[in-house]
Amino acid sequence: MARRILLAFYCLLTTPLALAADPTTHEFMLDNGMKVIVKEDHRAPVMVSQVWYKVGSSYEHDGITGVSHVLEHMMFKGTEKLGPNEFSRIIAENGGRENAFTGRDYTAYFQRMEKRRLEVSFELEADRMRNLTLPEEEFAKEVKVVMEERRLRTDDDPQSLTYERFNAVAFLSSPYRTPVIGWMNDLENMQAADLRRWYQTWYAPNNATLVVAGDVDPKEVLKLAQKHFGPLQPSELTPLKPRKEVAQNGLRRLTVKAPAELPYLLMGYKAPVLLGAALEWEPYALEVLAGVLDGGASARIAKHLIRDSRVAASAGAGYSLDSRLDSLFLLDGTPSEGHSVSDLEQALREQIQRVQTDLVNPEELARVKAQVMASDVYQRDSSFYQAMQIGSLETVGLGWQVGEQYLDKIRAVSAEQVRDVARKYLVEDRLTVAVLDPLPMTQAPHPPSVQGGGHAH
Repeated sequence: MARRILLAFYCLLTTPLALAADPTTHEFMLDNGMKVIVKEDHRAPVMVSQVWYKVGSSYEHDGITGVSHVLEHMMFKGTEKLGPNEFSRIIAENGGRENAFTGRDYTAYFQRMEKRRLEVSFELEADRMRNLTLPEEEFAKEVKVVMEERRLRTDDDPQSLTYERFNAVAFLSSPYRTPVIGWMNDLENMQAADLRRWYQTWYAPNNATLVVAGDVDPKEVLKLAQKHFGPLQPSELTPLKPRKEVAQNGLRRLTVKAPAELPYLLMGYKAPVLLGAALEWEPYALEVLAGVLDGGASARIAKHLIRDSRVAASAGAGYSLDSRLDSLFLLDGTPSEGHSVSDLEQALREQIQRVQTDLVNPEELARVKAQVMASDVYQRDSSFYQAMQIGSLETVGLGWQVGEQYLDKIRAVSAEQVRDVARKYLVEDRLTVAVLDPLPMTQAPHPPSVQGGGHAH
């Protein structure tokens, strides 16, 4: 897009699960319900350790939006044994780097360190999994940090603001309508007690996956996991309500007026993802379709909209098949000088119509597949990316083995399947269109207006 994500000796505490075809990936389950996955990569004497919790903004309800992200910040603010920011100091003293991130479907914490420092990571992560103190004075400071982050990254960024309001209209009943950082009013009224309830509910070994990738011995990783995470008590977890998106019955449009230098167009079609897709091949075909439209300088959008007709200064397409809930096939862009947002929308629609009408020729399909697969292979060269892929797939409920099948599934996509998903999903009744209407940079923005069949939130 234009803006541009197993062993009998230890069975007292662990139940080994079946090995998959990949002999370098090892999966274990501790007795308290915590899954441990080890990905061997012995090219360098380093490791990455990640703890993934099955909780993110899509788990939240109105009134406490942003609580997952605020809690992520507070995870560095002290436990019963460590004071505020001591976690980060200890990691740095051991030559490591650490950070965390919150998404719609997960919250994750990671450290990159020399392989002999793995136990340092485990000891610290196990401590803050169940022993966070959440002091009122630290919360009062940190929630203000998050509010300022929201101002800088969303409220004062016109394209981010448009994307946020677009999601709130595109999704009505799906929790994907909620911004990860939360609505400002919810942040202003958030209390430390909200975080305590969230932490006690979701931060438990039976709601977490530990992923270690790098130059490590799976048996030693398991020993250390048993030592530090094994004694932690699980939580009682209540299964989530489905919260599926209601059927869309027509085109939705919204206009966001905000101080900006340039207009911006964002289009999204409701699309299935791997988890729950009626036909397994469809998400892979949508992935290839995104590559046909926006797979580098030779792809259709770059060729026809940016270089040939010059209707777009920038434009692109995007799709992700590994969300927990159904998502969107996105197109966006900024019109070039002398062209309007309407011109750009029409040009994007023409490219969609073309792929719905004509089969992608064999040469183009082969090139697009090669680019999609090369990107995946290149990313796998990083231990951090390998761990990220394993953690995200596990946390949304797909299982890490899906990542091992990705290249074969992409290879199997046919031109007919690309055309079929374009015809089935890139249709008017599944479409939401957002337009950023620039105000002078000195003028205060007005609330977003909604036109057509959309609803403002």
